[in-house]
Amino acid sequence: MGKRVAVVLAGCGVYDGSEIHESSAVLVHLSREGAQAEVYAPDVDQMHVVDHVKGQPTQEKRNVLVESARIARGNIKDLAKLDVKGLDALIIPGGFGVAKNLSTWATQGKNCTISKEVEDVLRAFHAAKKPIGLCCISPVLAAKIFPGCELTVGHDTECETWPYAKTAETMKELGCKHVNKHVTEIHVDVKNKLVTTSAFMCNAPMHEIYDGIGKMVREVVRLA
Repeated sequence: MGKRVAVVLAGCGVYDGSEIHESSAVLVHLSREGAQAEVYAPDVDQMHVVDHVKGQPTQEKRNVLVESARIARGNIKDLAKLDVKGLDALIIPGGFGVAKNLSTWATQGKNCTISKEVEDVLRAFHAAKKPIGLCCISPVLAAKIFPGCELTVGHDTECETWPYAKTAETMKELGCKHVNKHVTEIHVDVKNKLVTTSAFMCNAPMHEIYDGIGKMVREVVRLA
């Protein structure tokens, strides 16, 4: 039997949900490793809906679970039903939905709150010493919940290649150790069993983002 890995999504689309390419990369690499992905999302309204052509919020209302089902091809469960006992690992792809629907990071930064369901799941995997994989912006969830943990969101100096580098500085203010890594690299916090990679925090070619996520997934499966 392959490892059973929970994948938690935050909607569908980079600006208001889970980043679709990151989510797809996670699912592809889990399949390649012979692992079974079990996809979950919270049954809550999105913070808002963004027109991805204009990059502007609209007046629409959408549900995180319903939108995430698009990526999961309908094979998805309510996050409230996740039972850590039957699972070997957890992976949360990035996308602004992590900072808008799974937490309030987008509006409150280091003073954010994490959705209770999401925090409970992260704490359950951590307490069970089961590995957690996080990419792009999702490491901020661990930064908020596990003080002193080691993470990467890429680089901590802002430039054209790393436009979101201030995230690393904010994570440091929460007491985390940020480790600079290239987009194709991962960082492993051995003590906390956290595996992180920067993904679209970097302006990089798509294949490099897929390669970094692949390394993250392989290490999560290896640790499981």
